[in-house]
Amino acid sequence: MKDYEHVVVWLDYFNKTLPKKMGRRVSKEKSVFDPSLKELSDAAKAAGFELKEENDQVRFPRRPFVRSGYIILPKGMSKSKAIAKISEKLVAKRAKQSK
Repeated sequence: MKDYEHVVVWLDYFNKTLPKKMGRRVSKEKSVFDPSLKELSDAAKAAGFELKEENDQVRFPRRPFVRSGYIILPKGMSKSKAIAKISEKLVAKRAKQSK
């Protein structure tokens, strides 16, 4: 049954190695190479979201042969705005780690 109270954010939305037709939702400048679920959940918390659930044993529908993961956020704003905020924090954190 579909849950209209929450938003599902997949790891593949932020994966720089994937083309847009395989599920990436942000531009290459706003994405990172092979993000982990821990990085995604930390970026979501840093962006001010409260996580309801996270799962790393699932497969993204466009890539059923690779395990991915997702986090579930309460619906407070549009999904695209939430993805953009998380993307900013994810890229900033990855840039800080590389220095």
